[in-house]
Amino acid sequence: MTASRPLQEFFSIGDVCQLTGLKPHVLRYWESQFRFLHPAKNRSGNRVYQRREIELIMQVKHLLYTEKFTIEGARKRIAEYRKTGELKTNARSALEHEIIDDLAGELRAILDVLDGKGPVANPRQ
Repeated sequence: MTASRPLQEFFSIGDVCQLTGLKPHVLRYWESQFRFLHPAKNRSGNRVYQRREIELIMQVKHLLYTEKFTIEGARKRIAEYRKTGELKTNARSALEHEIIDDLAGELRAILDVLDGKGPVANPRQ
């Protein structure tokens, strides 16, 4: 029987930056622009994000960066998703889309290395 690793429930702003590819100042700015992005703060006053908030951040990122919405347009689109009950589904879809894009980029880099087109990492480092 294998022991499963517990899923992380709370994430620091640094964790969220790594997961989303966004800078901390972008996340803080989005918090001021989107009412639903309001992470809790721990005793030290640091932001603590939950998984659902990361999904919403990815939804915002997808709307702004991929679909080229303005901030106001993204707010309206998310409000529409909320009214129709599609917010959670669309947020997860945006997260999955980002993961697939990242994996595709990594696979292209691997193929470039295998084809002799890309840099080979030094295994001794």
